[in-house]
Amino acid sequence: MRAVVFEEFGGQPEVREVPDPVPTPTGVVVKVASTGLCRSDWHGWQGHDPDIRLPHVPGHEFAGEVTAVGSAVRGWRTGDRVTAPFVCACGDCPSCLAGAQQVCERQTQPGFTHWGSYADLVAIDHADVNLVRLPDELSFAGAAALGCRFATAFRAVVTQGRLSPGEWVAVHGCGGVGLSALMIAAACGARVVAVDVTPAALELARRFGATVCLDGSALSDPGAVAAAIREVTGGGAHLSLDALGSEPTCVGSIESLRRRGRHVQVGLLPAVGGRTALPMDRVIAYELELRGSHGMAAHAYPEMLALVSAGVLRPADLITQTIALADAPEALVGLDRPPIGGIRLVQPDHPG
Repeated sequence: MRAVVFEEFGGQPEVREVPDPVPTPTGVVVKVASTGLCRSDWHGWQGHDPDIRLPHVPGHEFAGEVTAVGSAVRGWRTGDRVTAPFVCACGDCPSCLAGAQQVCERQTQPGFTHWGSYADLVAIDHADVNLVRLPDELSFAGAAALGCRFATAFRAVVTQGRLSPGEWVAVHGCGGVGLSALMIAAACGARVVAVDVTPAALELARRFGATVCLDGSALSDPGAVAAAIREVTGGGAHLSLDALGSEPTCVGSIESLRRRGRHVQVGLLPAVGGRTALPMDRVIAYELELRGSHGMAAHAYPEMLALVSAGVLRPADLITQTIALADAPEALVGLDRPPIGGIRLVQPDHPG
């Protein structure tokens, strides 16, 4: 098969022929129809993830058809249209048995613990625990857009954030995960403040339901961003999400909350950048709640997919660019640059 491979961290990736994957007894191989370009892949390419072993194939958001099935798999057959969470669970550890597969103690992650989906084929283990069947009306592109970003955002807003209609929500960073969170929050009846530094991202935020858009580049520091949010919301957001993953956006998110507000950290804060200093004095004084959100288990997808099928949520609307596999190496290298906005996809069979 063809795959995007890098031999060293920060080295130039290239498309090359590599051996086809073979399913484990409990796993499957999926033909990749569409896969997402995510900044997490850039972090992996940079060497910020300790699980990656070289040479490596990135990619963790995908949708496609099952092409090979392990001998112990019971619920799947070739030709099934599927996706999977970026956290693939073992199904047997205490966390999995408690229904929290997204924090599985023996989790695997395509594109991190093993070769991923910037390729014609990708292998997924423990298929009966991790595969998600796609509704017929959902395209592969729309399913890949669910990826880690839309599914993570759904759980961050609905489960971890416990959003109620009428509340104010602040979204810091309007890339793929931020726009997903914004769309979901607006669909749930919230009023949303979107913060970003690029006009294109803020324009998309307006399109997908933001009540207020703030240009972070025009504000001097996280304190100024937080003060602006507190002003437009009449005291602060009830729920705020750092959808980018940086110390300024994390701190700004926390300081933008009203008393007893809720902060959810969605964007990655790799340890390579140092530990983030948090305003714990404010957390204590305001009795704020800080939570993380790490994907969503496969068994939790039906609620989200039902809203997609009903047209309440429209992840495919977030797609702003589709490229061929041959263009993926340069796109991966450039993921630290100001984003185009929305969700970008790689389609191996795209004509380019």
